[in-house]
Amino acid sequence: MTQHQSDQHERFERGLRALSAIDGDAGHKVIDSLADIAPDFARYVIEFPFGDIYNRPGLDLRAREIATIAALTAMGNAAPQLKVHIEAGLNVGLSRDEVTEIIMQMAVYAGFPAALNGLFAAKETFAARTAADQEHAA
Repeated sequence: MTQHQSDQHERFERGLRALSAIDGDAGHKVIDSLADIAPDFARYVIEFPFGDIYNRPGLDLRAREIATIAALTAMGNAAPQLKVHIEAGLNVGLSRDEVTEIIMQMAVYAGFPAALNGLFAAKETFAARTAADQEHAA
């Protein structure tokens, strides 16, 4: 294995660890859904955002998810990705109230339609998480 291959392998492994810790099952479902159409893109998602960006110093995972939830909400058209990152925010310590407040804050910058879309995504994500928690408890 060349040094470049070794570096790429470490980057990928670092990305997989971050993906699992941050996004959990939701992130792996996204990666798995790309396997038959764009496996290279799935690898890029693991290597760049999770292997490189999420592992940078300067912001903890909680702060990174606050920024991500805000950005995806402001876009107004990224509900599937927003749901994954709402779940990730909860995984790294955000409360449901904090997620809701982040999304509501975006109404000032992105408008009410974007905030409404975000709040509906949060509502669906919270409901799915509650159902999953109840299923695991039973």
